[in-house]
Amino acid sequence: MTTPSSGLTRRQEYERRQRRRSLVIAGSSTALIILAIVLLVPLAPGWERVQNSFFNAEVFAKSFPKLLSAFLVDVAIFAWSAPLIAILGLAIALARDVRNPVLYPLRLFGMVYTDVFRGVPVVLVVYLIGFGIPGLGLPRPWNSPYIWGTVALVLTYSAYVAEIFRSGIESVHASQRSAALSLGLSSSDSMRFVVLPQAIRRVIPAQMNMLIALQKDVALLSFIGPVEIFRQAGVFKSLLANFTPYVVAALIFLVITVPTTRLADHLISKQNRARS
Repeated sequence: MTTPSSGLTRRQEYERRQRRRSLVIAGSSTALIILAIVLLVPLAPGWERVQNSFFNAEVFAKSFPKLLSAFLVDVAIFAWSAPLIAILGLAIALARDVRNPVLYPLRLFGMVYTDVFRGVPVVLVVYLIGFGIPGLGLPRPWNSPYIWGTVALVLTYSAYVAEIFRSGIESVHASQRSAALSLGLSSSDSMRFVVLPQAIRRVIPAQMNMLIALQKDVALLSFIGPVEIFRQAGVFKSLLANFTPYVVAALIFLVITVPTTRLADHLISKQNRARS
């Protein structure tokens, strides 16, 4: 039964009122909490020292341009790392999916690879590769920390990406492979034309979250030499004896990561709605 005023059923009208009520309550509670923080935090005894050390407007204005320029290094490293991670991660996932007994060593390699690089912290891989390989005395440019820092990120993140791809591949029902084989497709063609398109589409939201994590972890390369945003913030902190540059760096990261996070959430919600 529909209501004359809106053309909606009673159930739809009730759900719309409930959503409106929930939004009002959520907005009011959020506003109250923000207001309490704004009013109460400045009353703390050490607020002036904290404000001067972390929220200094003069230091903010002085450090922002160079930090933004240094962030472009992060973006560049991310830009050339992400495609390499996707390619290697997909290759590892396919290696773990092989079912021919002759190719079992390939599957074993994929298992060992993911176990090793998911088990070792990213920062340790960055240190071991970033300092170890240039220590071999390689000529320029092959001793560049940009190259070996990128290699460390690619090796680590491809292990995580491979597992996400593998979960997508395994989510495709085995009957679809059987149907493809019955139509005359080979195993490789079944994977290429039937399984992979569905698997990649299903794991896009999860892979978006990995991209967000990768963008942040690029800052770890500062430990081996590249002057990106985190290292530049440390330089300003030492020169100005102030922690505001770290706050500036955090805000620059947030400008990039928050919209990407919301996009990932939107894709997950869209995927859940399609399944329901």
